[in-house]
Amino acid sequence: MKYTYTEKKDTRSGFGAGLAELADKNPNVVALCADLIGSLKMEKFIEKAPERFFQTGIAEANMIGLAAGLSITGKIPFTGTFANFSTSRVYDQIRQSVAYSNKNVKICASHAGLTLGEDGATHQVLEDIGMMKMLPGMTVINTCDYNQTKAATLAIADHEGPVYLRFGRPVVPVFIPEDMPFEIGKGILLQEGTDVTIVATGHLVWESLVAADELEKEGISCEVINIHTIKPLDEEIILKSVEKTGKIVSAEEHNYIGGLGESIAGMLARKRPTRQEFVAVNDTFGESATPAELMKKYKIDSEAVKEAVKRILNK
Repeated sequence: MKYTYTEKKDTRSGFGAGLAELADKNPNVVALCADLIGSLKMEKFIEKAPERFFQTGIAEANMIGLAAGLSITGKIPFTGTFANFSTSRVYDQIRQSVAYSNKNVKICASHAGLTLGEDGATHQVLEDIGMMKMLPGMTVINTCDYNQTKAATLAIADHEGPVYLRFGRPVVPVFIPEDMPFEIGKGILLQEGTDVTIVATGHLVWESLVAADELEKEGISCEVINIHTIKPLDEEIILKSVEKTGKIVSAEEHNYIGGLGESIAGMLARKRPTRQEFVAVNDTFGESATPAELMKKYKIDSEAVKEAVKRILNK
C-alpha cells in the first residue's frame, strides 16, 4: 500500500492543534465552546489566547448567535461542540444568523457519525452533512485523519464565508503526509486504478485504502479518491476517474440519504450517468457499542467497501 501509518490519533486533536496554531498566527480568530473544552481539545488555544475564548455553557443556540455577532466586528469565530449539537439543535440559528447573511463563522463539529460509539443513537448524528450542504453558501468539510484535520482547520481561517468542519472521536490511522496541502474544494487522488473508482470521505478513506489493497491481491484495480470537501464538490476529479473506470463506489460514515454519495449521484446523473454503489448507513439510527462493532454491523468498514466493489463489478 502506498499509504501506511505509524501511529493513530483522533481527528479532534488535529482540530485542537490547528486552533492552537491559529492563536499565534491570526489575532482575529476567536473560539467559542458549549461546555466541551476537553472533548474539542481547545485547551491550548485557551492557554495561548484566553481573552479570545468564550465559554457559552450548554447553550448552543446562543453560541451560534454570539459567533454571528463577533463576525460582524471582523473576528473569525470558531464554534466547538459535538456534531449533533452543532447542527440539529441549532439549525434555525445557523440558517438565519449565519448562512442567510453569509457570516464568516466556522462551525467545528466533533464526535460525528457512528464512531462516537458508546454514547449511542441520540448522539450519533448521521444526517448532519445533508443538513449543512443544503444551506446556500455553506462549505462542508469532512476530514480523514489528524494531519488533514489540522490542515483543514488552518485553511478555513483564510476562507471567507461560513464553514461546517466535521471530524470524529476515535483514534484512527494517521496516513496523510503532514506537509500535504489542503485545498478547499479539491479532492485528492490517493491511488490510481482501472476497474472501479472508490470515492471516500472521513474515516472511510482509510477503510477504502485497506479494501483497495486487499482487492488488488485478488486482481481488482481500484482508484481511490479522498473527497474531504463535500461542498463544493470536486466534480472534475470524479468525472475524470469514472471516464476511465465506468463504475463508482461512494463510502462515508453518514446516512446514504443526504450524504456524499447522494451528491455524487446527482452530479453524475446530470453530467455522466454511471453505475454506483453506496457504502453508508442504510437510513437508520445507530446504537451503543464500540466504533469497530458499529462500523461492522452497519456495513461501513473495509469489508463493506470490498463487498460493494464486487457487487458493482458483477452487475
